[in-house]
Amino acid sequence: MIERRPFEALGHANHGWLNARHHFSFGGWHEPTRMGWGALRVWNDDEIAPKSGFPPHPHADMEIVTYVRTGAITHQDSLGNQGRTGAGDVQVMSAGTGIRHAEYNLEDETTTLFQLWILPRERGGPPSWGARPFPKSDRSGRFVALASGLGDADALPIRADARVLGATLKAGEEARYELAAGRHAYLVAALGEVEVNGVRLGARDGAAIRDEPELTIRATADAELVLVDAP
Repeated sequence: MIERRPFEALGHANHGWLNARHHFSFGGWHEPTRMGWGALRVWNDDEIAPKSGFPPHPHADMEIVTYVRTGAITHQDSLGNQGRTGAGDVQVMSAGTGIRHAEYNLEDETTTLFQLWILPRERGGPPSWGARPFPKSDRSGRFVALASGLGDADALPIRADARVLGATLKAGEEARYELAAGRHAYLVAALGEVEVNGVRLGARDGAAIRDEPELTIRATADAELVLVDAP
């Protein structure tokens, strides 16, 4: 089963400094049929104006993965962590028993990013934060694990039985991914256009996928992909 979720049909909230699209119910947008996909609870597609951002606010018991598409985001939290994550790179925060953080676009250009919330395998645990670069050349023509709780080497660790993957494909290229029984996949093309098992997706469309043992993703235009595999 592959359900295309067109970008123009996503939840939308424009706060001026923040122009957000929601793949799942979030904030003031509530859609009872879109409360999550397996353990994936939130996929927000955010555009953050220059010199603005999210002031300090709390989280608990959630794995939060941020994939920066353009620009950069600067993180600060109550543990004393600080860091700037640029385009194509990833940061993760395990909220655990509780953490406060702020996310600012300190750049002179709009920052665009995906923020994903994944339910942890269990509640509690000490909060943590980490980030690292993921050169797009390293994922050319194939999926690479960016964040994972499934033992993937070189991925940022999360406390969930899930993984977040990235790939870049030239027009005409294909990438494959095996999806185990009972798992939920969610695929978005940050850029470009693709077909997943014959279903066409435009830029920033979502695809909710299950009961498909193998995914064949073919780029019909140069594409940058993010895929979540979750229980």
